[in-house]
Amino acid sequence: MIEYVRHVLDNGLRVLIHQDSTTPLVTVNLLYCVGARDEHPDRTGFAHLFEHLMFGGTRRIPDYDSVVDALGGEANAFTNNDYTNYYLTVPAQHLHKALALEADRMGGDWNTDGEHWTVLDVQRKVVTEEYNQRYINQPYGDIWMHLRPLCYQHHPYRWCTIGADIQHVQAATLDDVKSFYDRFYRPENAILAIAGNVNPDDALKMVNDTFGGLHRTTPCAVGDVRLRQYPSEETQTTPRSKNISSDVPDNALYMAWKMCDRWNPQYYAFDMLSDILSNGHSSRLYRKLVQETNLFSEINAYITGDLGPGLFVISGKLNDNSPEAMTQAEASIWEQISKLQHDLEDGSPASHSEMEKVCNKYENTFLFSQYKANDRALSLCYYEMIGDTSLINSEPSIYRQTTVANLLSAAMTLQHESCSTLRVLQKTERNSI
Repeated sequence: MIEYVRHVLDNGLRVLIHQDSTTPLVTVNLLYCVGARDEHPDRTGFAHLFEHLMFGGTRRIPDYDSVVDALGGEANAFTNNDYTNYYLTVPAQHLHKALALEADRMGGDWNTDGEHWTVLDVQRKVVTEEYNQRYINQPYGDIWMHLRPLCYQHHPYRWCTIGADIQHVQAATLDDVKSFYDRFYRPENAILAIAGNVNPDDALKMVNDTFGGLHRTTPCAVGDVRLRQYPSEETQTTPRSKNISSDVPDNALYMAWKMCDRWNPQYYAFDMLSDILSNGHSSRLYRKLVQETNLFSEINAYITGDLGPGLFVISGKLNDNSPEAMTQAEASIWEQISKLQHDLEDGSPASHSEMEKVCNKYENTFLFSQYKANDRALSLCYYEMIGDTSLINSEPSIYRQTTVANLLSAAMTLQHESCSTLRVLQKTERNSI
């Protein structure tokens, strides 16, 4: 049981504190409720760009990293489609200094010179280089740049966190950055978690001392993440597909279906389906398509885990790069989906044993994911963001409450007409599929 105290400051900052006396460290995790889906279609990549800029220094603390090093700590951050997360771990006696560091960055007194900001120039180049290395020059690196817009026609999930076009980041101005910051980097749009060797009362006093005076003069216009409105997708009634030629070692296949959002009870059914299909060597897809037929060298089923309507994805790399093998591989996946649907419909005993196995594996993974205090800090922020912090202790029980009927309902949405298929072919391939 992970115990925590919750408090909301007058400026709207939500605070969660978890005491763990078994560690000499403390983690400060600050989650901002802004991700790639909150960007304007003509200004994409800004959430990720700002993650980089937050390490660029302020007037009061021009070199963030050197201060962290002096405290004997470590810090990092990541951005996804739904939120941006910063974390800093230091010896527990330096908690106040760690909080002051993060409050200073939230305060936004950036070290700019008129209309110029050297850090912006630097980070635009850094992000561009990241784009080239991770997305363009790496085998399969650009997959999601093709698959997302194939699946989504209107929703901002149609672009990756790096952006729909790297030129958006390259053209970012100081005014663009300030506008983005003022809109999203505000106390009422953030969640702060502290986990480690701390006294909750003392920690809360430190939070009030460092963050309590932060306010924005403009009213918050972004609202609760659960209530934000985004362009909706029409029901897909025709299958979509795309073939790309790429410098890859093996042909690959990606099949995706849109699924429910994070708050829908069926979210857990889709997650369990993905594990039944591919979690472990005894899973259906691995056993049949890797071990028995040897069509794939690897195959996976997973959900993207987005807050909004995400994707259920089956992907794999083929052993044979011929056109016939691609056709056979795709047909074999459909065969396994159909078999799963029929087994669930018939109430097959195998389905019940698979569900039990999946629940056991999830519980183990869930517990292991909270082994470290910094993992608990992130989990506290995440569950607070989705509106139910108590899930940090109770979510495994929800998986166990999922029924065969729930799984069947989710499985029956995996139809040909709602599928988006991306085929990745070696550049040397001359075939047409």
